[in-house]
Amino acid sequence: MPRKIIIDTDPGVDDTMAIYFALRSPELEVIGLTTIFGNVTTELATTNALRLLEIAGRSDIPVAKGADDPIAVPFGGPVPFVHGDDGQGNVNLPPPTTKAVDQTAAAFIVDQIMSQPGQVTLVPVGPLTNIALALRLEPRIAQHVHEVVIMGGNALGPGNATPSSEANIHNDPEAADVVFGAPWNVTMVGLDVTHKVFMSDAHLAEYGRINNPLGQHIARIVPFYRDFFHARSKINGIWVHDSSAIAYVIDPTLFKTEAWPVRVDAGEGMSRGKTWPAIGDTDRRNLEPWQNRPRVNVCVEVQGDKIVEMELSRIRG
Repeated sequence: MPRKIIIDTDPGVDDTMAIYFALRSPELEVIGLTTIFGNVTTELATTNALRLLEIAGRSDIPVAKGADDPIAVPFGGPVPFVHGDDGQGNVNLPPPTTKAVDQTAAAFIVDQIMSQPGQVTLVPVGPLTNIALALRLEPRIAQHVHEVVIMGGNALGPGNATPSSEANIHNDPEAADVVFGAPWNVTMVGLDVTHKVFMSDAHLAEYGRINNPLGQHIARIVPFYRDFFHARSKINGIWVHDSSAIAYVIDPTLFKTEAWPVRVDAGEGMSRGKTWPAIGDTDRRNLEPWQNRPRVNVCVEVQGDKIVEMELSRIRG
């Protein structure tokens, strides 16, 4: 049986690639998209999620609109210089003909998990606000979810939003600390591995040769995103962030993980948003500030080439 997943998303070019990767993978059944601010506002994220499902011919999948702001502070704003003003590389798609469900993202998450105990995997690829709000609404989801696979964080390397923090976690550190501290099975697919999954210009050109609506849409939107990486990081291609979390759900053997308690710096200093693992040979959970924190499966190594080929092959069909 395919694994039932909910993708919590802020689409976003890389979110689009991850959503389409999941939709084309027989191992997975996408039972909903929940939307969140980050790459774009939550309103635009919801519009984009509906548009993407229409392009894919999957408007049967429900979309639930999430929080407009982090749980403690106002949203700092989207990143149009990365994903375009429309979050889709400035291709300016027509408005969707469908609408989001009449339910908040947090309520949708709770209902899906509690009605299908042990069957639903959460795959948040944006800030973790909706996930923290779902825990607040119904703490028992921690006992009934199958797994939580997060694209976000940086345990051992530098950040990308700031020198210390990864963008998704930086957008709501308070929510992230709640999620990493909940008593459930969490895997962190962060920059430690996503910066080792590289899709070259030659790989990206493959999308233009895929004769289906998903491949053609990715081919239209990815040049803007690719140009950002080239200008900022001087690389001829992109790092594969959100799709790496989808790859983990499909085949975790492509990754090496370490089990560490993780705290998120929610202070106002220069390390705000940093995911701090308690690394050591002894049980560091007895030390403050990691005392009584659960262990998180932190991805530290990855077979990046296999992920790139898997994603392309799934979109090819």
